[in-house]
Amino acid sequence: MRFFSAAALVVLGAFWPLQQALADQIAGVRQIAVPSKERGANLDVTVWYPAQAGGEEVLLGDTPLFKGTASMRDAPPLEGKFPLILLSHGTGIAGNAQATSWIAAPLARQGYIVAAPNHPGNQSGNKSASETMKLWLRPADFTATLDALKTGTVFRDRVDWKNVGALGLSMGGYTALAVAGARMDRQRLAAYCDTDLRNHSLCEWLAQSGVDLHKMDVQPAGLDYRDNRIRSAVAIDPAMSDTLTTESVAGITIPIDLVNLGRKGDIPRTLQASWMADIIQDARYANIEDANHFSMFAACKAGASDKLKAEGVTEPLCDDGGGRSRSAIHAQLIDMITKAFDRTLKAQ
Repeated sequence: MRFFSAAALVVLGAFWPLQQALADQIAGVRQIAVPSKERGANLDVTVWYPAQAGGEEVLLGDTPLFKGTASMRDAPPLEGKFPLILLSHGTGIAGNAQATSWIAAPLARQGYIVAAPNHPGNQSGNKSASETMKLWLRPADFTATLDALKTGTVFRDRVDWKNVGALGLSMGGYTALAVAGARMDRQRLAAYCDTDLRNHSLCEWLAQSGVDLHKMDVQPAGLDYRDNRIRSAVAIDPAMSDTLTTESVAGITIPIDLVNLGRKGDIPRTLQASWMADIIQDARYANIEDANHFSMFAACKAGASDKLKAEGVTEPLCDDGGGRSRSAIHAQLIDMITKAFDRTLKAQ
């Protein structure tokens, strides 16, 4: 394991070259429908890609609370082949593919095709407590997306198929680790809400929805969802990491970059990633101490905190726990993630 502290990763002005490079490129975006046998319906997948001039400017992820990120809808793709990153969103108020545009569009401007499926039943606007806990369907969504891109879309001839990566935020971090070979312990998953010390808000929602994990069929959670086409993965605050088996995590053979957001003593056990970095042969771990779990949400609009308080939301969705702005934390994450995939998917 290699450990990188926030102090070692952040140097004043270090992000200027990256931001200048991003400003010189165009991120195109398209929506595609992906057939899913496991879901019994099509997946809605957003694809960002290096583009030529053209298309219509759109703000993806723009809501009354969160700022969107500009991309060019249906812009002509650049000629050439580019590494592919499969991107998995988290759950909750920012749990959808377009809410990840703050990281997806910059990656496209850095020469990556980024495909993010909406996970049905586990996204804002389409939420089901029981479907949310069928986490094993998430890696299946990645595999279905990869199959569709390779066989029947405009991106088939634009992807460098030897260089495919996975990126996940929060519960999406589990998705990225699952396609790398991590498996859940069924008993730990069934007992996940026996105590509210793991994830109080999630378990409270499950209880209110009448979902008892002990009565759910969680057998599929322990199966191997590894996709051998994935060459590397990055997981940010991987949710439910404490349900993963040590044996399966130790058996991951591809490069893994793991990031936790927050002071070490404040990171919930269920998001803790350092233990995985200790046992994965080719892993790197970083900790951004002046961030928190909500720092992976898009930047909040003016007045968003007041709106949330008025609606009775107590979680600090717009607060990052330190002195830096969310945009500065995002710049650091963009730099870290880009360098991780440059190292594993572009270095030849």
